[in-house]
Amino acid sequence: MRALDSPEASPLAGTEGAYCTPTFSPDGHWVAFFDARLRELRKMAIWGGPPQTLTKAGGIVGASWGGDDTILYSDVDLPGLRKISSIGGTPSAITQLDSGKGESAHRWPAVLPGGKALLFVIQHGDNPDHAQVVAQRLDSGQRQVLVQGGTFPQYVPAGYLAFVRSGKLMVVRFDARRLRVTDPAVDVSEDVQQSGFGAAQFGLSSGGSLVYVPPSGARRSLVLVSRDGTEQVLGVRPQNFGSTRISPDGRRLAVTLDTQIWIYDLLRDAWTRFTFEGDINQGPVWSPDGKHIAFLSNKEGRRSIFWQLADGSSGPERLTVGDYEQVPVSWSPDGQLLAYVEANPVTQEDIWILRLSDRKQLPFLRTQFNENAPTFSPDGNWLAYASDESGRFEVYVQPYPGPGPKYQISSEGGSEPAWNPNGKELFYRTGNKMMSTKVTIRPSFSAGQARVLFEGQYVTGAAPEGESTAYCVMPDGKHMILRKQSGTTSQIMVVLNWFEDLKRRVPSGA
Repeated sequence: MRALDSPEASPLAGTEGAYCTPTFSPDGHWVAFFDARLRELRKMAIWGGPPQTLTKAGGIVGASWGGDDTILYSDVDLPGLRKISSIGGTPSAITQLDSGKGESAHRWPAVLPGGKALLFVIQHGDNPDHAQVVAQRLDSGQRQVLVQGGTFPQYVPAGYLAFVRSGKLMVVRFDARRLRVTDPAVDVSEDVQQSGFGAAQFGLSSGGSLVYVPPSGARRSLVLVSRDGTEQVLGVRPQNFGSTRISPDGRRLAVTLDTQIWIYDLLRDAWTRFTFEGDINQGPVWSPDGKHIAFLSNKEGRRSIFWQLADGSSGPERLTVGDYEQVPVSWSPDGQLLAYVEANPVTQEDIWILRLSDRKQLPFLRTQFNENAPTFSPDGNWLAYASDESGRFEVYVQPYPGPGPKYQISSEGGSEPAWNPNGKELFYRTGNKMMSTKVTIRPSFSAGQARVLFEGQYVTGAAPEGESTAYCVMPDGKHMILRKQSGTTSQIMVVLNWFEDLKRRVPSGA
């Protein structure tokens, strides 16, 4: 939290792990947010106190707190938009997808004044520039398309609709009572940072101010970090790097850049584009022999797992089928099994195993809790993973394929487990701390006391970005590659009296 007339910002204790679109209550006394560690929509008072859980969610991609003390939100694991009381309870559906019109998701709801209608985005595929901004009455369900090609709609009390198209802040005159736009949309010059799922980093106050993050805030550096925390920035231009994985020989990186996967040759300092089909390709995972890369893709509709030859000599081949999103995480050392996470709206995040020999999909952990980041041990006999069964995420190890006892590795919260290639150590993260635990995997499993290797402000894993672990361990087991926001801070721009300026720049008939 930061007052505009103060240079100091103060963290809200209890919001560690908050991800995506904090939303104020209409009276400004509360803020709702998504906790990516617990997979919960939560709220807390801005003056302090413990957070309160409202509902479980796979990932929130837009939320709006209405004047009737309900919160409208979009969950990546569920079709359509949902509504829940601000005191919790059972969510209810307020929109339904029309698959006959090619609708893939409803996202970024924004309640209009009076609480009788809302704005939201209908996506057709995952490219936000192919989306529609629509308005819908909550009582009758009457819907009106307002904009073709845009995302993240916000109502401007001065009588406009603001949205983002290709990173540009756009404005169009809007009649909120009749739910219709007038005049063409106008580019008002501010470049706005965009990220996954069509998120745009800007907000409006009822008093006339605009706040936004320019695109430079999205730049991330790739950093090689040693066990003692010594950093070496890789010599590549900072960009919006997503999930990153090192090849088994340590020579190449598979990197998600925006919505596609690229290969970076560390020795030659050269980039090669890897994926070309589909609006979204994320989460690359090298096969143990380095010949294939598995990844998440929407090439054939719903996000499933594909693979293709790492040298680019073949196109993508689909590996999995199913009704829910699937994210690849780890290969068994013989390359015959692929552990992945499936996001199920009933059982939440589950761990599955794909058997390559016959393409059979086998459940490994499917409970009422979230389980993610499944990682095979170097000998293939153990699977490390994170689960929130205790009320917060901790790291566990179980024998594969089982049966056998379950071992809890972390004790003060833990996520993103990764094995040292020598099989004698397990890494994981607790907040900003990189943790290490000595382990024995033969003839039986045992784990020693966890210790902190280093601490730093690095990008963490989050389900909406299609990854469970936001770092990779180098083959020598002595270094890791992480992502770090470029510069010391992101820049946040505040424009006062923006509504008055808008009236001059976008007059009627523009």
